[in-house]
Amino acid sequence: MAQKRYTNIDPTAKTKTWKEVRRWQKERKGKVKDLTFRVGQSEHKQPELLKRNHDKVTITWIGHSTFVLQIAGLTIVTDPVWATKMGFAQRIEEPGLPIEELPPVDVIVLSHSHYDHLHVASLKKLKGNPVVLVPEGLGAKIRKLRSGDDVIELPWWGSKTVGGVEFHFVPAQHWTRRTLTDTNTSLWGGWIMKRATGLKAADADTVGEGDTIYFAGDSGYFAGFREIGERFPGINYALMPIGAYEPEWFMGMQHVSPEEAVQAFLDVGAKLFIPMHYGAFRLADDTPKEALDRLLADWQRRGLDLNGLKLLKHGETLVGK
Repeated sequence: MAQKRYTNIDPTAKTKTWKEVRRWQKERKGKVKDLTFRVGQSEHKQPELLKRNHDKVTITWIGHSTFVLQIAGLTIVTDPVWATKMGFAQRIEEPGLPIEELPPVDVIVLSHSHYDHLHVASLKKLKGNPVVLVPEGLGAKIRKLRSGDDVIELPWWGSKTVGGVEFHFVPAQHWTRRTLTDTNTSLWGGWIMKRATGLKAADADTVGEGDTIYFAGDSGYFAGFREIGERFPGINYALMPIGAYEPEWFMGMQHVSPEEAVQAFLDVGAKLFIPMHYGAFRLADDTPKEALDRLLADWQRRGLDLNGLKLLKHGETLVGK
């Protein structure tokens, strides 16, 4: 029986051909870029806080799309990648925290199967016996890698409650492949993570105050952002990708530009924008400084409040109010 192949909501959003890949590779040879800029490491890392925290919302950026999140006493890791290189390219910046310094993990969420979001050695090395939440079609592979863990596949708009946290798998516009033959045999998407309805934080006056995080995964710009915002009003933190967008004729289907990321943030109606998917690996022709410069320029052009944008350093922990 043929394997199921997944498609984007927009039927015109398709993967590029090998001819287009070759055109991009030829085009990029003529580009000269300044690669000296670094996002940098936080001077105030708090691994001990992560080990003793049992209630506050915390967001710690490891790098690229890897975060350590804590909600309602759960420690959650997104798209675990502590790899020192991606393909033949060395990592630009060290992970914000060594994987050994993390507390035991309760939940791992994966957005899709691409190598810069699913690193096998990192996945295996995480401590604990976590529930692993994955896109539909990816479960069999993950069960082999973390035998004994509870691996749960979800379709778009599917949900699972673990402890005191609801996890909702939401659409994105992207694609997947790890080998020459498995293109789009598993799904891709983002995650809404929120304190379960009726569970009150010890330091909050209202149920779920400040407790909803949207992890966008990888995505091109699409109408689905607005639907996510409509279905999940009151998102507090949006972890949005801003890098790997150049050239836009090639990357636009699968990766938002910084300006599109701002529009996606507005579409979902979140309160705080935290950029990701830049600064750790060079996957396309843009640089981390170019991504940040365009993000800040568009933020200013739109007249948005700077308090709604938080640029984390690697290893920095944001503690929710």
